[in-house]
Amino acid sequence: MSVAGGSHGRSQQLRDKAKELDEAAARATDPEEGRRLRDKARRLQQQSETESGMDDRGMDSL
Repeated sequence: MSVAGGSHGRSQQLRDKAKELDEAAARATDPEEGRRLRDKARRLQQQSETESGMDDRGMDSL
């Protein structure tokens, strides 16, 4: 059970970091930097969704 809780915490951390990066991208004055930050935010969001999906399966996957 603690493994799933740890994964949930990680998913939340990834979402939080993705949000921070997206906000930084919005503030970026350099278009290239903004695009780089948005791309990284998108990847983190996708990783969070993947890990969150693994949480939803829970112990059944074992």
